[in-house]
Amino acid sequence: MDVHMIARMVELSVDEVEAAISKFEQMQIVHGYSTLIDWTEVRGHEGVTAMIDVKVTPIRGKGFDDVAERIYRFPEVKAVYLMSGAYDLSVSVEGKTMSQVARFVSEKLSTLDTVISTTTHFILKKYKHDGIIFGEDDNNDRRMPVSP
Repeated sequence: MDVHMIARMVELSVDEVEAAISKFEQMQIVHGYSTLIDWTEVRGHEGVTAMIDVKVTPIRGKGFDDVAERIYRFPEVKAVYLMSGAYDLSVSVEGKTMSQVARFVSEKLSTLDTVISTTTHFILKKYKHDGIIFGEDDNNDRRMPVSP
């Protein structure tokens, strides 16, 4: 989305929007920009994504933060979230093959002394990510058929 479109949406001048964006970048409210690629459409690209539920023992006096930091430093890890519920952390991992992700879990993640257990869920199909719908055809008519 360009600055002119944002300015129209928020009813500010382009200069005001540019100044606000610059300020937000300096304050680290905006951490960066990224491109969202539908890798299923790229020929020759094979890869897998897994969401791993991790149950851990928090470190005394430091809680979950140190454990999360040890995990997010692995290059395979794309995201780490502190969760409520049955598991403590949710870890997003990308690899070239399911075997590569499995090796990451068995050789790196599960061997950390604070990790109690893991449950790995492989992503089979991506429907929507960061507000972008994947694989949608040109037929946007989603009305239910009605017959008399």
